[in-house]
Amino acid sequence: MKEESMILKGNSLSLLNEFELILESDPLIDEVGFIHPSQFVTLNKEASSSLEHEDANFWSRDHKLAISTDVLLPLYKAVKDVFLHAISQYKRHENLSDASWDEGNLESEVMKHSKALLLLSCDFGTAWNFRKLIVSKKQHILIFLDELFLSALVLSYSPKSEQAWCHRRWVIKMIAGKCSTMQDIVGKESELVEKIAERSKMNYRAWNHRCWLVSYMTTEQVLHELKKSRNWAGLHVADNSCFHYRTRLMLRVREDHCHKLEDGTSDGNDEIYRIWQEELDWNEALIKCYVGREVHLTKRCPTGLRNSLLIHLP
Repeated sequence: MKEESMILKGNSLSLLNEFELILESDPLIDEVGFIHPSQFVTLNKEASSSLEHEDANFWSRDHKLAISTDVLLPLYKAVKDVFLHAISQYKRHENLSDASWDEGNLESEVMKHSKALLLLSCDFGTAWNFRKLIVSKKQHILIFLDELFLSALVLSYSPKSEQAWCHRRWVIKMIAGKCSTMQDIVGKESELVEKIAERSKMNYRAWNHRCWLVSYMTTEQVLHELKKSRNWAGLHVADNSCFHYRTRLMLRVREDHCHKLEDGTSDGNDEIYRIWQEELDWNEALIKCYVGREVHLTKRCPTGLRNSLLIHLP
């Protein structure tokens, strides 16, 4: 029994080494998924002969990674064990304040194993927290951007992961005011939410993240988002999250207008009244278009937005 346990542990560590080697060899992997072993045959037939990685457990090509469901449990147990050991070593040496300890090596071990762990268990809070701890010590923009890339990879297989969305907000807070491309990052964040919303319907966490982003947008970005999200909302009337997002955008337009009035830089109320009236007219058209539908959400969402706009009419 003991020998069997040792063999299983050895096999699990071998799987982990293979998994982490794939992640290191292709740092641009942007999508991960878990598939039944029988699906590997189909993937191999559809792919050309020049696969980056192919075996019975993992499949990697064009920055996409597939993991066999057969190895998930032993792989998870192995990476969890090595991660917990790594953070134990890290905390022990940090508490001892030993000048001889290789901090960089231990940090890289924690980061490597935490990445593998989060790709198998997206809500493992300790892994996210230790990444925050190490990244915050570095205070380097590129490392923060790597965290955005990792959390996007996690969201590719778990689009409703609260931990992943929270991690993205933490990163944005940390780089706000320090990054010259902040507005580009905010724009890409909004695009990410829309992309995820297309394949993950009624994703409250994603839309809540997009609402949170509004406070980091410029006035021009807010107006652009209003225009861009109108088409999406018109095609997804039952998804009330998008209408909540538009309400947040409209309120931001109103806030900016009030600030301009206080500063004496506004030309008057004509522009904001025009924006408000266009929104109400469009909203009324949606309500009339979807009257009589069986799904009550198709009426509730536009009506809720309309009521909110009327209440906050400048």
